[in-house]
Amino acid sequence: MRIALDIHGGDHAPHAVLEGVALAAKEWTDTTWVLLTQDEALIPKDLPNVEVRQVTETITAEDEPVKAVRRKKDSSMVVGAGLVKKGEVDAFISAGNTGALMAAGLFYTGRMKGVDRPALAAFFPSLDGKGTLILDVGANPEAKAEHLRQYAVMGSFYAQKVLGRTNARVGLLNIGTEDSKGTNLTKEAFDLLSVEQSIHFVGNVEARDILYGVCDVLVTDGFTGNVLLKNTEGVAKALFDRLKQEFTKSWITKISAAILAPGLRSFKQEMDYKHHGGAPLLGLAGPIFKAHGSSDATAFFHAIRQARQFVELQVLDSIASELGN
Repeated sequence: MRIALDIHGGDHAPHAVLEGVALAAKEWTDTTWVLLTQDEALIPKDLPNVEVRQVTETITAEDEPVKAVRRKKDSSMVVGAGLVKKGEVDAFISAGNTGALMAAGLFYTGRMKGVDRPALAAFFPSLDGKGTLILDVGANPEAKAEHLRQYAVMGSFYAQKVLGRTNARVGLLNIGTEDSKGTNLTKEAFDLLSVEQSIHFVGNVEARDILYGVCDVLVTDGFTGNVLLKNTEGVAKALFDRLKQEFTKSWITKISAAILAPGLRSFKQEMDYKHHGGAPLLGLAGPIFKAHGSSDATAFFHAIRQARQFVELQVLDSIASELGN
């Protein structure tokens, strides 16, 4: 297998990316790591099975996505998407500018037939330990009802194929569970999902219920999904920061913390995005993954794990078949 990585994408690049590759290289010796970089000297000499691809440009978080992709054709994102299109790599991973990665995928890899807009599909932890796949979480800030229907079909099949969820339950993010709730978009999407034969639609889902595992797949527009994702990450971080303050106030609370430590560590890991891999851009004609912008080495390792699984299970071919391609 050949996996390409954007060395310059993300808040902690390039070191976090390279450390993640080093961890993955120990786990999977059958993989060639195609590293896209402006500076070959950054690549450690002891990394095995490495192929360096020199690029001359970088797309930053401040760049306007479409303009950057059109102008910076020798950037790591554009080159990576092109490698996927040409079949020179099996998957491409970047933690860089989400909009630019989406644009690069659309312009240089292309869409699957039957898909109007690819969606960024992120795995969301839940208290039952199973988690929920949410899409879109940022690829398309605005969407139409038909786009949400397509997200539901792709997400449902991904949940079944990769997550092992037989008859995956699909929910629609809304402000209430009643059929008539929501905006024109959610009402139209509700009607489409209700008659979609290829999914198991369970109706509207409120944000407060997501962590309780009420559905396997949750669909929404990219703006709302991104707000949901970042708010939940913020609440989780604030909760653990507050617990740390409380448990260090006195010798009694420190003893209590020592007793509770194993359970708290397990819960924190379940809620930590770093252990859930990257987010595939479902609907693109090739496997392209968006790692979290603040990914560390552990997060990149799990993004690689997810990309490998995606390729090994031939998820794209299966989704294309489900869409009638």
